[in-house]
Amino acid sequence: MRRLQNLLFTFCIALRCVTSAVGVIHVTGYVGSAVKVSCSYDEGYESHEKYLCKNDCGSDDVLVTTSDSLKIKYMIHDDKNPRIFSTTISNLRAADAGKYWCGVSRTGNDIYTEVELKVVKDHCCDTVTKILNYQGYSISISCPSEPQYQNSLKYICRGNRPSTCLQQALITSYNKENGRFRLDDDKMLKKFTVNITSLSKEDSGYYLCGVQRNFDLDVFSAVELKVEEFCCVKSTKISGTVGHPLTLQCPYPSQHRDNRKFLCKGDQHNSCTDMLKNHSRFTLQDASSSTFVVTVSKLEAADAGTYWCGSDSQWRVGNYTKVQLSVFPQSTLGKKNPALYVVPPVLLLICILVLVYKYRRSRIEEAVLSLRRNASRKKSSKEVIGAAQSEIYKNQCVVTSNDQSTCNVYEEVDVEAHYENVTASE
Repeated sequence: MRRLQNLLFTFCIALRCVTSAVGVIHVTGYVGSAVKVSCSYDEGYESHEKYLCKNDCGSDDVLVTTSDSLKIKYMIHDDKNPRIFSTTISNLRAADAGKYWCGVSRTGNDIYTEVELKVVKDHCCDTVTKILNYQGYSISISCPSEPQYQNSLKYICRGNRPSTCLQQALITSYNKENGRFRLDDDKMLKKFTVNITSLSKEDSGYYLCGVQRNFDLDVFSAVELKVEEFCCVKSTKISGTVGHPLTLQCPYPSQHRDNRKFLCKGDQHNSCTDMLKNHSRFTLQDASSSTFVVTVSKLEAADAGTYWCGSDSQWRVGNYTKVQLSVFPQSTLGKKNPALYVVPPVLLLICILVLVYKYRRSRIEEAVLSLRRNASRKKSSKEVIGAAQSEIYKNQCVVTSNDQSTCNVYEEVDVEAHYENVTASE
């Protein structure tokens, strides 16, 4: 029966007598990804078998059927409520491009709908818009959108793969805010804008703006964003006194002669307060073709802080100056700064160590002198004892001089007795 139907189908193709529910369905898919082919059918065919085939739809050309819905590369599903059956072709290759047929089995000739599949590389785009910005800033990426797609879904993703862009979207027109990202769809201007705040270097890279289309590939435009660290800013320090006037000089490029000049205050240049608009004490005038001057009539203590002056509203590097202002009270005028008399902790510690060293050295010197005195006293005592001993010997010899033999015996016995007495008395 199937072979007969195939023969009839081939014959009908030749005679252009194939029954078609709709016109040719055009489908485009990306190499390596999947594509879905959706075909509708009339009421009354809900229980009939559906299939997808190629070429002449011979027995070898049928790719998948609802009675055998899952193959290695193909999968089919029949949604009977809206009467649409869809076939998914996965892992697309360039050879998969060509003509297909959606078929609905019935008695007699089957119902066929022609499908034209186009396979392209998963890459976008020939034209890339390049944008440069700096860390900490915000940026607006403008994405085109044709009038016929004004009600279509808009989105943006990172990378350069259209096939996965919608699944990996950072934000869409259905969900207009997501963290640092916000999407605004301006249908009158035929574009939608994606804002990114608090830029970091990690935000650098490729982005795709996408507009969804129901029966064909989504429309994309590519952007390359480069985020750099803010550098090379001219900086200066200046000081003034409360109640006195102060003059700030700000250089600027000669080509900015007609640009609006500004002076603002704040730790960050992208969130500083305009001092020329909000404070009457600050006045500006051009001093030359490359310098403008800001005069502060009477300084206040609260004026101390960080200022930024320049001539470029886009805050490009090299077109503005960072000024660090210090403000001192009036009482310091004509007087020495009390801070000069404050002894640094390190110097105080050195002084203490020197005093301790001198004190310990004097104690050591006293101890040494005492030892020397004691040694001298001992020496003198020994000399006195020696002299006494000599005198004793001398007197003994004189007493016994009349009898020599008696003298000698007397000396030997009596000297020792006297020596002992002297030692004891010492």
